[in-house]
Amino acid sequence: MTVMTDRPHMLTEEFEELAFAARNRMEGLQLEFIDGKLRSRALGDGSHGMIVQWLTRICMQHDPELWLHPGRGLKVQAGRDGRAIPNASLAHSGAFAGHGEWSDPDPVLMAVEVTSWNSDTDRRHHQEKPRVYAESGIPVYLVIDRAKFEVSVHSEPAGQRYECVRTVSYGRDVHLPDPVGITLRTEVLKDWVR
Repeated sequence: MTVMTDRPHMLTEEFEELAFAARNRMEGLQLEFIDGKLRSRALGDGSHGMIVQWLTRICMQHDPELWLHPGRGLKVQAGRDGRAIPNASLAHSGAFAGHGEWSDPDPVLMAVEVTSWNSDTDRRHHQEKPRVYAESGIPVYLVIDRAKFEVSVHSEPAGQRYECVRTVSYGRDVHLPDPVGITLRTEVLKDWVR
């Protein structure tokens, strides 16, 4: 018996219908479609929300025209047939006006993921997401890892990876390179871990 491992679970259009139905019937469930495989993710807890709120405030203070759009669905991967929902996407305020549920990633300056306590968090945030965001040409990918007490900044997308990755422990400053151009003081993140 032959097992096909490279065959997608479903077509992208079928995934979009399923994701729409799931979101309307099961509050808090978000579905993603990466490498032809269905992925689910639960909504973050209160501390997760505080981290996104903290980062939103910093971005708006840096440039009031830059918004951290939470939960914006993006068409990802080289052929734009994947679907991912970063915790937040940094883009200009009107970047997604008139878009449907899934947007092209071209206006995104930075994708942000804050880790949760799911068993597949490491695989999703440190293996799959950097690859699909780099493939999509998103200039900066920020991971705030609450289990490892680290912040990772990925930049310089080149094909399926980011050429530059900088990881610092909570409490150290980290610079988000252009086109973001913000330095984060991460000491406060220590307040939002378990």
